[in-house]
Amino acid sequence: MIPAEPDLTRHRWPRVPRQAIDLQKRMRPLIVACGGPRSVRLVAGADIAYDLRRERLFSAVLVYSWPDMVLRETRLVVAPIRFPYVPGLLSFREAPALLRAFGRLRARPDLLLCDGQGVAHPRGIGLASHLGLLLGVPTIGCAKSLLIGSHKPIGPRAGDRAPLNVAGRAVGWVLRTRVAVKPIYVSPGHLIGREAASRWALACCRGFRLPEPIRQADLFVGRARDSANGDSPRGGAGEEIPL
Repeated sequence: MIPAEPDLTRHRWPRVPRQAIDLQKRMRPLIVACGGPRSVRLVAGADIAYDLRRERLFSAVLVYSWPDMVLRETRLVVAPIRFPYVPGLLSFREAPALLRAFGRLRARPDLLLCDGQGVAHPRGIGLASHLGLLLGVPTIGCAKSLLIGSHKPIGPRAGDRAPLNVAGRAVGWVLRTRVAVKPIYVSPGHLIGREAASRWALACCRGFRLPEPIRQADLFVGRARDSANGDSPRGGAGEEIPL
């Protein structure tokens, strides 16, 4: 009798990079980079802050109502860092804690935006794709820096964009979300296509570079970490100024 293929959406978390890379290669064919949410009432943002002195991380998921963008729910998880920093393997370092935070939500979001890559990834499965596959939720990767690929120059206006190409194939967008400010790198995570990912990322911006659910999640985990360490909370000059 041939043993059944294990359910990769319920995998164990590898401890070494070689095993993590192998798992990514096996999971990649399961990613659906097309379509999008049929209706959205709740949109969530996820982010991580590191406390390297204590080898721990602060993970948060913030949920907003759509389209009025009113904060409805916040969940924070503090967890030890159990995987080394390896470019391309960020999900094995961050996703376990984010999944715990997501699991504590009272209401399930219809769309999740992550500070990280989607399919714009060396093996086509960045943090947003990994989370989306495990959660079964449409997910978008909104990264602040380029991990892989190339693109043509884009205009200076909010909404200007250019395809992000990997090996001659468009996998996402380089999207300017604020006038004359550095763009972000948007790619589908799971259960959403390139056009819908770009449209939703821009729609969730409120005068800042990052989509509001991610921006607020970033501020939240930073304050939580600083408070836990007895440091002065972030803010003031460190925060972006809206248009």
